[in-house]
Amino acid sequence: QVQLVESGGGLVQAGGSLRLSCAASGSIFKVYAMGWYRQAPGKQRELVAAITSGGSTNYADSVKGRFTISRDNAKNTVYMQMDSLKPEDTAVYYCNAEVQVGSWLRPRDYWGQGTQVTVSS
Repeated sequence: QVQLVESGGGLVQAGGSLRLSCAASGSIFKVYAMGWYRQAPGKQRELVAAITSGGSTNYADSVKGRFTISRDNAKNTVYMQMDSLKPEDTAVYYCNAEVQVGSWLRPRDYWGQGTQVTVSS
């Protein structure tokens, strides 16, 4: 089994910053891409940012220049620094990781439980 444990959400005023963390643990052979998604009330879950095991990144247009994703491969942990937060960033943020649990198995997606980020105006 693989678990993704998130931390770092909370309430912040517009213009403020938060840093999310997500650690993968369990029976892990290799972690491939890791990323953050978010889901606001009444909206579909959307990709916010992702990073490959080699460090290549991509971001949603709405967060480019404000959010920075990074990872520590030795710790199987992904981070997302969120600066200049806006009320429209309010959502539940979910960590995602593509994990291979054995060399003979295909990687599959795992999800964290979600962490609430609320930005007040």
